[in-house]
Amino acid sequence: MSNSPAPLSTWARNVSPSPTLAVDAKAKALQAAGEDVCGFAAGEPDFDTPEHIKEACIAALKAGKTKYAPTPGIEPLRQAIVDRYLAEYGLKAAPSQVIVSPGGKFNCYLGVLATCSPGDEVIVPAPYWVSYPEMVKLAGAVPKFVLADDRTGFRLTPEMVEAAITPRTRLLILNSPSNPTGAVYSRSELEAIVAVALKHNLYILSDEMYEHLVYDGAKPTCIATFSKEVEARTITVAGFSKTYAMTGWRIGTTLAPAPIAKAISELQSQMSSNVTTFAQFGALAALKEKEKTSAALKVMMTAFDRRRKMLHAELNKIPGVTCLLAEGAFYLFPNITSFGLKDLDFCNRLLDTEKVAAVPGSAFGAEGYLRLSYATSDEIIKKGVERLARFCATLKK
Repeated sequence: MSNSPAPLSTWARNVSPSPTLAVDAKAKALQAAGEDVCGFAAGEPDFDTPEHIKEACIAALKAGKTKYAPTPGIEPLRQAIVDRYLAEYGLKAAPSQVIVSPGGKFNCYLGVLATCSPGDEVIVPAPYWVSYPEMVKLAGAVPKFVLADDRTGFRLTPEMVEAAITPRTRLLILNSPSNPTGAVYSRSELEAIVAVALKHNLYILSDEMYEHLVYDGAKPTCIATFSKEVEARTITVAGFSKTYAMTGWRIGTTLAPAPIAKAISELQSQMSSNVTTFAQFGALAALKEKEKTSAALKVMMTAFDRRRKMLHAELNKIPGVTCLLAEGAFYLFPNITSFGLKDLDFCNRLLDTEKVAAVPGSAFGAEGYLRLSYATSDEIIKKGVERLARFCATLKK
């Protein structure tokens, strides 16, 4: 009789670790060992959380806000989120339609769980955020990838979505501004795609985490505002991590039709209870103390815009590299196919020889690209691009 342990579950055996976190961890390990690493892998602002947000959290701690809170979030925060959507987009909703979760990643996963059953198909536009396919698989559903490369500005067309739909399709994921490409869909582009989803009675998960990080006059689009029909089928995910430099706080938000919001809240009640209570008061300050928050965001966006343009210009000076100028988020997604090297090999060699950390495009479903985050200092960008250019010069094209 064998004493070997029983095998792990299907979920545990089939889930893939986050490639972005893996690259960042390797870079940090090299830094800890004394290496001078230029890191372009992390998907988080290099700014600190604004002081008024931290102070509100500290005050809540001192006031004893350390007990359980309602599963979907404290009432003042949910009301403030509803007020924000009304002020910014003219979208009317009730606090009962809002769920505050421990991070936007969890909000997305709960949205998939609430709408998809085993065997259902989910359309996942590629390049995609690395967690989408894993969330779909953990729900027992099947991710169906549709690649839009740099020839279409990394944006899907309605025809591409239509061609991917089958009788088993249940959900369409959209992400604008995009991680990893920084692409921003126009309202008219999204309306055309959403019309296809509506025609086939699909749910839409609209990941709008980077909605406030846009440049060159680009405008964020809240898909739920298109029509009452669209609103009734749209799960809107946003949060505090990127806009307010609060990645470690783990506070994401969902705005959804009442039946879906109720389902998500019930799922969360069994999986994580509530977001850390005192942290929610920091998030509340981010929304209520608008002048201070806007001032902090302006400083961050000025730096991001400068770095975006600088990195874009320097990348396109490197023979063999081509790169579109992103309109949102804080990533560029250069094309390196001319070097004839798999992007994973390219990134491993780049880190080993030049100590530059980048994430391969294949991690996002797009072989032949790199994701470079410019949420880092001007100095690291300049030094890192010089090293990247030196590395590229050693490769046969």
